[in-house]
Amino acid sequence: MPYEEALQQIIEDVVQPEAERVDRDGIFPRKAVEAMGEAGLLGLTVPRESGGGGQTVRAAADVVRRLAGSCGSTAMVVLMHYSATALITAVGTEEMRQDIASGRHLTTLAFSEAGSRSHFWAPMGTATPRDGAIVLESSKSWVTSAGEADSYVWSSRPAASPGAMTLWLVDSKDPALSVTRRFDGLGLRGNHSAPVETKGMQVSQDRMLGADGSGLDLALTVALPWFLVLNAAASVGLADAVVAETLQHLRGTRLEHLDQSLADQPVARASAARMRIETDSARALLDKTVDALEQGLPEAQLLTLEVKAAAAETSAEVADAALKVCGGAAFRKELGLERRFRDSRAARVMAPTTDALLDFTGRALLGLPLLDGGAQ
Repeated sequence: MPYEEALQQIIEDVVQPEAERVDRDGIFPRKAVEAMGEAGLLGLTVPRESGGGGQTVRAAADVVRRLAGSCGSTAMVVLMHYSATALITAVGTEEMRQDIASGRHLTTLAFSEAGSRSHFWAPMGTATPRDGAIVLESSKSWVTSAGEADSYVWSSRPAASPGAMTLWLVDSKDPALSVTRRFDGLGLRGNHSAPVETKGMQVSQDRMLGADGSGLDLALTVALPWFLVLNAAASVGLADAVVAETLQHLRGTRLEHLDQSLADQPVARASAARMRIETDSARALLDKTVDALEQGLPEAQLLTLEVKAAAAETSAEVADAALKVCGGAAFRKELGLERRFRDSRAARVMAPTTDALLDFTGRALLGLPLLDGGAQ
């Protein structure tokens, strides 16, 4: 079965029916994750020779966009899985790739730390060689799927080599790891993005992803493009859903004293038009970015830096407009806009934040290094 058909069936049978409960109770979307694993969607981007679907970032963006239209939490879990999988596919072992391709392994990124907050490129956690192993010590501030994923792509300072960062694939069930508090957020309430700490966790050298000290380059050139594009896809999918809900409400709600629907009101129509235009513009930028990445065009880096910031602002602004044009009904949970409004707030502050991406984009336009110190 083509992945599009399998995904649509999962959305209809699992994701959409569970979305309200996932949000209301802060439940991890385990049913959706398991269904996606069984359908081969968790291994969608793993190379075919390793048992995966062999698809590119284009298919991953399509999956995330469509999931976000029904459940933002599920979309976030899957986009983090695909972002981490990109690193594992690039520099992991064949065993790691095959494990993810099997559909029984959920992974995620564990970059942001309490000490450097959204500056994920500056890990404070250490990796200390000891008795032939590596001891990892760190306090991660936000890990999506914390306590639910099977592994974390973990960042630390290098163990011995020069450089800013080293990456590791660690077992999330290691007893030295602990989720220090439950996620109880404004939006994306089922994504279980929580702090994770490790004290004295020992890992073997073969859990290192890439060379010691090469983690920042890998994060910027492999993980970051996937994360930014997929995050933008989630924002576009959310905005699409908001527009659809708004149009349905305008068509179906009447002003009885005027014998007119809300759709008959010029101000409401103009607002709906602006929402659609903004959403279509964000989707066009997303499509252009994916094209540039797949074709290796020179503008790929610039577009990748732009796309999350643009889509994040679009989803937030479209959700704002929806609450205004739909009035008091939009503040009630049953319409669905209230949940999507809350979910739309997250992308702005998710590292790299919109402000950071605007700075990166300005640096790229002016020919400056993205990070102080010369890192690209």
